[in-house]
Amino acid sequence: MRKLALAIAVVVTALTLWTAPAAQAADLGHGGQIFGNNCAACHIGGGNVVNGSKTLKQADLEKYEMASVEAIANQVTNGKNAMPAFKGRLSDEDIADVAAYVLSQAEQGW
Repeated sequence: MRKLALAIAVVVTALTLWTAPAAQAADLGHGGQIFGNNCAACHIGGGNVVNGSKTLKQADLEKYEMASVEAIANQVTNGKNAMPAFKGRLSDEDIADVAAYVLSQAEQGW
């Protein structure tokens, strides 16, 4: 019985350590700073001064299939229509953090 408990503990610990980097949360504070410095001019409060129908509000993110960190990060990286690409201007970490921040804010209603 002790060996079984020890084996389970080892497996759980190994799985936790193995998945920890993937599960590590983005830095929302840093994402907020990136947003303030690079995005807020067009997206203040989750809005969109260029195209008012495509905001960063949860309903619009869902409507345009953008309600995921991956989709937002792709948009920030590559740009689209009037939105410029930030690839080369922001690091991958910056982009991941700002994408997580945007999604978090949308889920909270900005």
